[in-house]
Amino acid sequence: MKDFLEMAGKRYVVFGLANKKSIAAVIAANLLEQGAEVMLVVHSEKRKKAANALFPGSPVFFCDVEEEEQIARVRDEIAEWIEAASGGRVDGLVHSIAYANYSDGIKPFHETKRRDFLQAATISCFSLISIANHFKNLLDIDGSVVTVSISTTRMAAVNYGYMAPIKAALDSSLCFLAKSFADFSRIRFNAVAPSLLKTSSSAGIPGYIDSYLFAEKAMLRKRALTTQEVADTAVFLLSRRSSGITCQTVVVDGGMSVNYFDRDIVNKAIS
Repeated sequence: MKDFLEMAGKRYVVFGLANKKSIAAVIAANLLEQGAEVMLVVHSEKRKKAANALFPGSPVFFCDVEEEEQIARVRDEIAEWIEAASGGRVDGLVHSIAYANYSDGIKPFHETKRRDFLQAATISCFSLISIANHFKNLLDIDGSVVTVSISTTRMAAVNYGYMAPIKAALDSSLCFLAKSFADFSRIRFNAVAPSLLKTSSSAGIPGYIDSYLFAEKAMLRKRALTTQEVADTAVFLLSRRSSGITCQTVVVDGGMSVNYFDRDIVNKAIS
């Protein structure tokens, strides 16, 4: 039987692995399962050790994306590793990076601190633009870049706060990146946009568990979304089978966005 995704022997760089529960980790595992080669980029030396333990056969690099010179450095290190291994190019990039400072707890949106907003924008949005720019000459002409967004940036969840506008900027950046890259390539830029997931990073968001439990009830199937389902969509977007898809934010939410007036939820609200 023909391998539908045809990813065997392809090469991918995955940014943002934190631990085994992170979306980046599941995407990397999926890619390896498809016979692809994976290079991992993590935030620190500590996470490098964790990544080596999870994926002993894959090279691991570290990079703090707040520092643009580190993005350029890790690009050079990956280029050297590829040249020493077998040469060639990178078939795709995964950008699974987000950060917001919730250390002061939940605050009204209008009280957002400038430094927190700008730091979150740098890490969660601008890093995609910077990585794309620095890696453009390493990417295959038909490559694919996939980032991780959220299922909606129009739902004013107080506990998610200023990250929603930043994710909206991330979504918008896709079309501008694809347009500018179209001058010299056919590289595609897309996002996979999950609703609430049970990950270690989400655990740091105040009140997240309650929102997660609500989301589970709001889904048509009454069962929570899994990280595996999100990773499966990301891998499809990385493959050549999605060659006609670009500048899109693909929502993976189990139908939650059409089901806010679910009978059980309404009955509980008015009882």
